[in-house]
Amino acid sequence: MHTTAEATSIAMPGRPMPARKGAMRLPMVPKLAYRNLFHDRLGLIVTVVGIVFSVVLVAVQFGLYLGSENRIAAMFDHAEGDLWVVPLGTKSFDDPAMLSGRERHNILSMRGVANVQELAVGFVNWRKPKGGSTAALLVGSEIRQGSALPWSVIEGSANALAAPSAVAVDSTYFQELGIARMGDRAEINNMDVTVQAVTKGIRSFTTLPYVFTTLSTARTLLGASADQSSYTLVSVAPGTSVEDLRAALTKRLPDTEILTHAEFRKRSLDYWLFETGAGAALIAGALLGIIVGMVIVAQTLYASTKDHLNEFATLRALGASASYINKVILIQAILSAVIGYVLGMVLNLIVIWAVEDSTLLIVMTPRLALMLLALTVGMCVLAALCAIFKVIRIDPAVVFSR
Repeated sequence: MHTTAEATSIAMPGRPMPARKGAMRLPMVPKLAYRNLFHDRLGLIVTVVGIVFSVVLVAVQFGLYLGSENRIAAMFDHAEGDLWVVPLGTKSFDDPAMLSGRERHNILSMRGVANVQELAVGFVNWRKPKGGSTAALLVGSEIRQGSALPWSVIEGSANALAAPSAVAVDSTYFQELGIARMGDRAEINNMDVTVQAVTKGIRSFTTLPYVFTTLSTARTLLGASADQSSYTLVSVAPGTSVEDLRAALTKRLPDTEILTHAEFRKRSLDYWLFETGAGAALIAGALLGIIVGMVIVAQTLYASTKDHLNEFATLRALGASASYINKVILIQAILSAVIGYVLGMVLNLIVIWAVEDSTLLIVMTPRLALMLLALTVGMCVLAALCAIFKVIRIDPAVVFSR
């Protein structure tokens, strides 16, 4: 807002607004809001910086939350089975123990079973070729043509794991595992292994590297018997009720838990995100970003409105209604929100690109982007209410006392 006269000419209904020839004419309320916002450029910069900070912080925190969900659920999203037979008390996929070893034959003898797949999972000691060691999570599965585990293979192939002592690791963990390329050798639990396949993007929530191999090799490396496994996945035959088969399995295998795919997936997510407190910390960080952004925006909008109280009083004295002025302030807030949101999303995409090859996983989805837009606009509108409460108490007589 440059002058009272200019503001009045913009704001008063029914009074034509002079415009340059060929220029696009905006409605009076948005134009007044635009000029008022961009007249105080320093205040605008402070407001936008606060919004950008809030958008980036909230986007990163929620992006990390979604990335954590993706990592925890990655094995479930690639495993094939309707029911999981797991040891009693299993909290998540990354909390493995061994079953007794009689499950596969018992399950195959039942009606309604289409397929059974076993997984041998356990923590192992990975000894690096040049010295030193680190912990890893070994995943042994039945490798076959079109096998779901491992996935995202960029070098070698899953079928190459059929070779004796062959394993697959993710390129992200090369440095941690002390290797540099496919074909390097190491030791797992004092047994020689060779990297015959390399994946990209398979990272665990616990930061421990996943090491994939065949079921038989995993049993050998874990010291399990030839019929033991950590999990048994059951595919239900068409026409068979999942719940009926589950009830029958529960009676047949009393020392195990029979979980549906969705139940075990949810149990793993709940354990890592809520029982450990990791998810609560990410959500708390997002809420902090919202609060900080709202405080900065509210303070800036309030200061900008206070600096222009005389102009608003002039509008009131000339007949502008309180709702008319409130619309100006709200549009200012929405304009600030849109500018801050766009800049914040650009910065957030740069952050996602920068950490793409690191152990961090930040996810941005269309749904999250829309939620952030609604959140940003809502935050700025709520902040504008502080300024509106000040304006609606303006006495129009103030303009005549100057």
